[in-house]
Amino acid sequence: MFKTILLPVDLSAEASWAKALPAALGLSRPEDPVLHVITVMPDFGMSVVSGYFDKDFEDKALREVGEKLAAWVRDHVPDNVEVHPHVLHGRVYDQIITAADKLDVDAIVMASHTPELSDYLLGPNAARVVRHAKQSVFVVRGD
Repeated sequence: MFKTILLPVDLSAEASWAKALPAALGLSRPEDPVLHVITVMPDFGMSVVSGYFDKDFEDKALREVGEKLAAWVRDHVPDNVEVHPHVLHGRVYDQIITAADKLDVDAIVMASHTPELSDYLLGPNAARVVRHAKQSVFVVRGD
């Protein structure tokens, strides 16, 4: 059993958490579990792309995602679990690995979609997290 678990979720894809959340709760210690739930807002990429958005678009988007994540936590995480929601910004797999290190979690539990031919066994983000994370990583099939 693990004391602190990191659970990355995509708020627009129920498959990213429907099975992973119960798995994370099942892997956590029954006494005083700590769950860090993160969602990652991707970068715009090239600066030429960001020029098409209002200057405060990023701040507004991060704030809105934060509100949605807080609502998701209220709706889905049991009251007896100490939960900390985090909205991150950047490349998904980089942010997951960085958050796991900074938050000093014991394990990462994340969903992976059914593989496409190019993905082989895991989705690209899950595969990178598995390869590079220092923590135990549990990949749960999301669909």
